[in-house]
Order: sequence, then C-alpha cells, then structure tokens
Amino acid sequence: MVAKFDLNDDSVVVIIGTGAGGGVLANELAQKGVKVVALEAGGRYLPEDFINDEWESFGQLAWLDARTTSGSWRVAKDFAGLPAWIVKAVGGTTTHWAGASIRFQEHEWKGLSTYGKVEGANLLDWPIDGAEMAPWYDKAEAKLGVTRTGDRAGLPGNNNYLVFEKGAKALGYKEVHTGRMAINSADYDGRMACHQTGFCFQGCKWGAKWSAAYTDIPRGEATGNLEVRDRCHAARILHDDSGKVTGVEYFDKDGNLQLQKARIVSVAGNSYESPRLLLNSASSMFPNGLANSSDQVGRNYMRHTTGSVYAIFDKPVRMWRGTTMAGIVQDEARHDPSRGFVGGYELETLALGLPFMAAFLNPGGWGRSFTTALDHYEHMAGMWIVGEDMPQATNRVTLSETKDQFGLAVANVHFDDHPNDVAMRNHAYRQGIAMYEAVGATRAFPTPPYPSTHNLGTNRMSEKPEDGVVNKWGQTHDIANLFVSDGSQFTTGAAENPTLTIVALAIRQADHIASEMAAGNI
Repeated sequence: MVAKFDLNDDSVVVIIGTGAGGGVLANELAQKGVKVVALEAGGRYLPEDFINDEWESFGQLAWLDARTTSGSWRVAKDFAGLPAWIVKAVGGTTTHWAGASIRFQEHEWKGLSTYGKVEGANLLDWPIDGAEMAPWYDKAEAKLGVTRTGDRAGLPGNNNYLVFEKGAKALGYKEVHTGRMAINSADYDGRMACHQTGFCFQGCKWGAKWSAAYTDIPRGEATGNLEVRDRCHAARILHDDSGKVTGVEYFDKDGNLQLQKARIVSVAGNSYESPRLLLNSASSMFPNGLANSSDQVGRNYMRHTTGSVYAIFDKPVRMWRGTTMAGIVQDEARHDPSRGFVGGYELETLALGLPFMAAFLNPGGWGRSFTTALDHYEHMAGMWIVGEDMPQATNRVTLSETKDQFGLAVANVHFDDHPNDVAMRNHAYRQGIAMYEAVGATRAFPTPPYPSTHNLGTNRMSEKPEDGVVNKWGQTHDIANLFVSDGSQFTTGAAENPTLTIVALAIRQADHIASEMAAGNI
C-alpha cells in the first residue's frame, strides 16, 4: 500500500529529489521504518514509457527549466541555457546514466594531501576515506548489481569496444575491459539481462540497467513508509526561531503552493538545484541562504574534465549497437604529475545517435570536415574522457536574475577551466587519437565537452565548518536536521563516474539518520 502523509505531519523526513542520492535514501529509510515524503519536480516514467529515439526521449526526460550560464567554458557559448544534461523525473538521472560504477581510488579521498597546493584550485581532503567507505561500496555494488564485482560477469564487448580494446592494447594499456557496470550481464535481483539495444541514455526499456525509478522507489513505497509526490517543485525550506528546519514549501502539480512539515529535510536535487534551493531559502536568520555561514554553498562546482574522441575507419563499426559505455581504459586514472597535471582520467566507450552526433560533433560548426564526418557515421568509433577536474571557489552556482515558471530565481552556473583541466584534456585527446590511429583510423578528431551529467561540489563535505557545507554524514554544519544527499556534497571529483559513490554515501547516510533519530538526537 502506497503511503499518504498529512501536510502537517512533522514526524516525516522530507527528501527533495529522487535520483541516486534521494531515491536511495528514501528507500533505505523506509526499509528501516522511517516515514518519508519525497518531492520530485518531474513526472513518473517506467520502462514501458521510455522512448528509443534521442530527441523525443530528451524532450520527455531532460530538465529543461530555465538556467543561465557565465564564464569562459565552451558550454556557456554553445548551450547557454543547458549547462547540464540531467533528468527531471522520478529516479532522476539514474534513468539517463550509462551505468559505469567505479569506486574512488584511495588517493582520491585526499586530494589536498596527495596533490599538494595547486595554484588557483580550492583542494580539500574528504573527511572520510576508502577504508571507511569500503563496506558501503559493497552494499552499493550489490544493490546496483555491478558487473565484475562479486560473482557477476562482465558484459560482452560490442564492435565499438573491440576497436577501443585493440587500440588500447596497441598502446600498451593493461587495464582494459568492458567495465564495472550497473547493467545486468545475467538476470539479477528481479531484473533481466541486458539485450544490447543501445539506448542506455534514453532509459533502459528492459530494466536491465539499475535505476532508482523502478527499483528503490517502488520498494520503498511497498513498505508503506514512503510517499513520492511527483511534479512537485520545491520552492523554499522553512525554519523556526531556533534555526531548525521545519518543512518545505513546494508547488504541487496544479501549481498551488503547499507546505509539508518535517522532522528532517534532505536536499538531493543535483549540484545546481540543491544550492539553488538553499540560496532561495534565505531568511533574516540566514541572510546568505541556509547552511551558508561558510559562504561555500554553490562554490567549488565540478563537472569532470570531459571531451570525446571519434575516429573513422575503412570498414563499418556501427558503434551504436550494444551497451553504450561498456568499455574502459583505466591506466591513465592514476596520479602521475610527470604527465603535466595532477589526478587522472578514464577513457570509456561512447556512442551518440546521429541526431546528437550532429548537435555535439562541432557545435555551431559546418562545412566539409563536419559533413564528411557525419557521412561516415556507420564507420565511426567513439570514446569519452572523464577525469578529475579541480575545484575552484569561483566556479559556482549563484542565483540568476532570470526567474522560472514559479517566479523563483534560477541557477546561474559559472565555470572556467583550470589549467590542470586543460592539460589533462589535451593529454587524453592525444592518447585517444593515438589509440584509434594504432588500429588504422583514417581520421580521428576530438570534440569539445558536452553539457555535463557529472555535476559535483557546490555543497561540499568538510572536516571544518568554515571549509564546506556538510560534515562526513552529509549533515549541514549549520543546521543539525538539514542534510545533503547528492553529488553536491563531493569534496573533490576523482576520476571515476560518481553514481556508485553517491549511492554508497546515501546508504551510509540512511544508517546514520535512522540511528540519530532513534537516539533522539535529531
């Protein structure tokens, strides 16, 4: 039976957002007997609703509300209103993600200690480490059914992977395989095995890929302790005279302003919407926004150092067939400053469909080089770069003068590449091109970064309150009953795709919140 809680029930935990952080936290708390109301700005879509068509799916799932951008990054010029490619739906971006599920390396928890002071970077060590996170990673990998962990086999390699692997081995790379993926290689946990359809970003029609939308959310609802309110847009978090949060104002699906009272509030709206909500919740007691005594809310935005390399071959590759990102080279994901930068990067297979390839190959570009590349789409192979970018205090989310459909100030996203990011990206471009040329590419070319799906930082975790927004549990330093549960709490970005770590942190956070509630501490 799906629960329904009263707006005046101040014993509930209100979670804003239902993705890898919020969706998992909601289920984990519900399983422990905690009453949860989850507010989701988007609608509800299940595998039967997903559309195997890129543009139509984008219109169905993407967060297309107004946003503004500034800074020197290419995205501000090419996609000024779309700095991120994230989902507005129950399950959040766990619908759109590729499935790559990789643990942080030990050194990546301690960026400042490992890399030392990097000029212009605002590096900080996480207040947790790999040893503390290991048991939670175990639980996250079991939940997601991650391949190549436990006794779960890897996915098969498609043509895009076979070209990628051959090139990588020709360059002497050793850590090359079809990845640790939250996509079933065999039936697992009530979900069928991958059918290799290839529309991983459009929502998995088979449910072979883990998504909170059809795993954690319905399981949480089945306990009778979770109510998900979709098409409900959080506007403001309220607090009492003592500074404790007391509830969330939100616009319901009919556009009416409602107030849900709460014992605890958790913010899990991605690295744009979470700081935006905290800033929009400013009051006379918190004039700079909630949880912002440090002036760190919105700062240290990271999006991973990304870009792509595509190559054309004499024979057809048909890269779009099979799992989109089941292929990884991890040799460069090490800290080796002799390469000219700190931190490392992963190379992962990637295929975009023809419509998106036309949009992203050379945004705004035209001419013979562009059209001949598209002519050879069937003969193309592709990879994506994902590397650790440097947190910078000036890369930040602030409130824009632009208002959304509810009259709320939207997020402005300001970003400039750090010199370390540029050096890493250029190194990765060279290595990617060399991989393809080693196996006979007739042409290989880098493409600029897309609107990001890996949005991190902006409410970062810190040992000291003055250095960040939340403590090691994702609990805000300023307000004991206000938590952050998404990628915005990342202190540094590491080289790995972030979803597994977001899920592991959410499972751990649920354990902490439930025990603190039971003890009467919050």
